[in-house]
Amino acid sequence: MSNSNVASKTDLVKLRSRKTSNGRASLYLDYVQYDERVRDTLGLFLLSGKSPEVKEKNQKTMAKAELLRLEKEKELLAATPQKENADGKTLFLQYYRTLMEDRKNDLGNYGNWRSCYKYLQVYCSETTTFDDITPRWVQGFKSYLDTVEKDSFKVALKPSREGFNGLSQNSKCSYFNKLRACLNQAYKEGIIASNPADPIKGFKADEAERQYLTIEEVKKMAATRCKYPHLKRAFLFACFTGLRKSDIQKLTWSEVQKFGDYTRLVFKQKKTGGQEYLDIPKAAEQYLGTQDDAKPDDLVFPLFKYSSETSLELRRWALAAGITKDFTFHCSRHTFAVMLLNSGTDIYTVSKLLGHREIATTQIYAHLVDARKQEAVNKISDIFSNL
Repeated sequence: MSNSNVASKTDLVKLRSRKTSNGRASLYLDYVQYDERVRDTLGLFLLSGKSPEVKEKNQKTMAKAELLRLEKEKELLAATPQKENADGKTLFLQYYRTLMEDRKNDLGNYGNWRSCYKYLQVYCSETTTFDDITPRWVQGFKSYLDTVEKDSFKVALKPSREGFNGLSQNSKCSYFNKLRACLNQAYKEGIIASNPADPIKGFKADEAERQYLTIEEVKKMAATRCKYPHLKRAFLFACFTGLRKSDIQKLTWSEVQKFGDYTRLVFKQKKTGGQEYLDIPKAAEQYLGTQDDAKPDDLVFPLFKYSSETSLELRRWALAAGITKDFTFHCSRHTFAVMLLNSGTDIYTVSKLLGHREIATTQIYAHLVDARKQEAVNKISDIFSNL
């Protein structure tokens, strides 16, 4: 019962428990207040055991905890903090478009914001203001995403199920998160007093299949001609460093530094803004090229601009190398992670090299690593080989 829901609820305040060292379960309230996560310990405990006496005591404890949960929820609902510059009359779609256009330089993210916008245009109107957006409104948009036909932006909100082709789970998750992000930004700017999406549970994303290349496939790519040499150089560099294409595109020579026998990249991640210090392997150095007369602020990969054309060429290059996997440039990052794990590098170190803030993000690669599983199976075969 460690860190679990004691009761299945979708309320603003959740009652949860965590296991203590003496085997009991400590009860606490879990909620968001003033845009911060709060865990409020109640000083109440559930006893272990299944005797009638224990069950009766736990029932009384739960009843008391539920009363405290309800009191806290009423308190939060009553205390609606008003910001001095709150202006609920601001037009919602107009504000959303502003945030969307701010993301034009990040094509992937911009595309998701734009796709969400098309569904928002159908669900509401140009006259919709932030005053109109309540938790019920947000829940309604979530239900709309669950029922709308894919790529149909001007159909009834509840289309016929005959031949129904709805949005994928990941698309629903992405679009709902864009709405949540928009409302959160409006809250931070004082346009609304609280985020009406806070009480609404979003969609759970499906675990995406993560393509990666084996070492042999990387060697084949390196030995095969690519129409765009700058694409080849950037992709192989990413395979040996794990850098995202966005960080490769903005990498300057001032961020490439020598520390003894090592070449180190000192840069800020574009995605997270985190400061990184990455020592790169010798295999990656050959794809840096030479600085020659380049200035410190000049780009290391000046010709590399990722687009639909270069994405298509990446697939053509792979096919020429005899690789039929359908993958994108980001596959290079997965390749780097899997190569490290297969070589025996611990997951904590891999996490740091990838620049992940949470090790849980890195653990998605663990199931991709088959080498140790195969080794374990072979050991069993060896044990029984002489029987």
